[in-house]
Amino acid sequence: MKIENTTAYKYAVWCANSGSPRVPKYVRKQAEIWIGYARGEDDDIYVSMTKYALIRKILMLMVHPDLRCPMYEGLEPYALFFITAIFCTLRKDGRRLYETALLEICRKNYKTFTSAVIFIILMLTEPDFSRFFSVAPDYKLSSELRLAARKIIKTSPALVRHFKVTRDMITCKLKNSEYTPLAYSTDNMDGRLANAYLADEAGALDTYPVEAMRSSQITLLNKLGIIISTKYPEEESVFTDEVDLAKKILDGLIKDPTVFALLYEPDEEIIANWQTDINVIFQSNPVACHNKTILEAILKLRVKAILYENKRENFLTKHCNIQYKGLGSEGYIEIDKLRKCRIKIPDSFWKGKQVYVGTDFAESDDNTGVAMACLWEDVLYLKVWAFYPAGKEEIKSTKEHVNYKKLRKKGLCFATGDEDSLIVDYNEIERFIQSLPERYGVELIQLGFDRRNALATVQRLEAAEDPIECVEVRQHSSVLSPVVKLFREYVYKGLVAYDEDNQLFEINVQNSRCTRDTNLNPYVNKKRSAGKVDLVMATLDAVYLINENELLSPPSDFGVQT
Repeated sequence: MKIENTTAYKYAVWCANSGSPRVPKYVRKQAEIWIGYARGEDDDIYVSMTKYALIRKILMLMVHPDLRCPMYEGLEPYALFFITAIFCTLRKDGRRLYETALLEICRKNYKTFTSAVIFIILMLTEPDFSRFFSVAPDYKLSSELRLAARKIIKTSPALVRHFKVTRDMITCKLKNSEYTPLAYSTDNMDGRLANAYLADEAGALDTYPVEAMRSSQITLLNKLGIIISTKYPEEESVFTDEVDLAKKILDGLIKDPTVFALLYEPDEEIIANWQTDINVIFQSNPVACHNKTILEAILKLRVKAILYENKRENFLTKHCNIQYKGLGSEGYIEIDKLRKCRIKIPDSFWKGKQVYVGTDFAESDDNTGVAMACLWEDVLYLKVWAFYPAGKEEIKSTKEHVNYKKLRKKGLCFATGDEDSLIVDYNEIERFIQSLPERYGVELIQLGFDRRNALATVQRLEAAEDPIECVEVRQHSSVLSPVVKLFREYVYKGLVAYDEDNQLFEINVQNSRCTRDTNLNPYVNKKRSAGKVDLVMATLDAVYLINENELLSPPSDFGVQT
């Protein structure tokens, strides 16, 4: 059999090429990447048909407990895609490519059932004496996987004699491998060697269970972690972090081919229309695309959610993958549109230009953003830098999945202080700002600042031998909302230009989330944003000055007749 004839490949092609509004954009992006591997477009990664034949044979031996047909015929197309990608996508040396498999999907899409199928395959194919664990907020949830696996084993004559199912675990007699469900509320996660683990309902977990399982896998060559969940009202969870990281990878901001993510959540532009747009349901419930019974049940729930406020949170989070508490927030700028503005700006371009500088002085142990901007021939040119403590470079690189050292060598960010410094050296930032006219040959007209953490620096810049005019930019929607809209319009019209290598700026823009005030004016909300946005805030301060001085002010030859 050729890969092109498999259900998994056909489903991936449908996701990638159909242009259907039923497919969310991040599922489409993941499908495009995997199809490239399947077609042999990467010299180091391929899809093994030998491995596929083995997985298909095992699935044919399993019996679907509800449909009473071979599992291969009964599984949903998205599930076959998920399973095929996990097991059959290999590196050049024969090891599995994917170490993390992320599935964001709504209720009643058989996600736990699919996970049970994966665990049975693992128990039959992994090395002897392997151990597998599921972790969930409590034992009952964690045991759902064991119950689903038990159901499959008991209805499959070819499997039942090779497995022993007890109250606390499932043992594969062929491989002497064991699967044990764990509860975060009662079980210690440390000290266990997990060949593979499942974090179920991860939206209700903090980072400890997943990190404990990952730590146990450090010495393993073929490690696997499966993280599945619907959305939860809680904004802080390990699932939120994993989804955010997966989006950055799929957007090309971070390079990590070991993560496979199917994120069935509605695209941001249709979320506000959840009451009327049926594609909100299709994008978050892939089974509903072809199962009329499930679709009709969800539509009935939607009617109740529209009518009754007390039913809305459960419907939106569990059946639409929309974080209800964060419904008032929206993404700021689409990363694909921003990246169309990347160009190579030579330093010589800035010579003789009148520029405005925006700053965002963060806490002394965090990033500070500095942005230089000018309006030239109706295009907004930007040069943006980050400053951070030198002693935290490695920690920040690991935590934020950003290679600060590489960006520092390119001159896109600066480590301040000595190698042991844990706080930002504001003196270095001041000297850098003062050096801009000499370094780039520019005329620095004004500097915009948020007074928080910046007053001492501003006083020194204004009192220097060559003083800089500093203007406070009030961080309020009444002040920043016009600038927020202006910058977004310039990006969408392709009238912005920034350095093509500035990955950190792109990540900051993608992190940005907007909320609206009582007059529906949008503004970037730091608390609602998905990570650091200091470079965006510094940019907005600079754009504010350009707007005030060049776009809103009258022409220089304007006069009053006397």
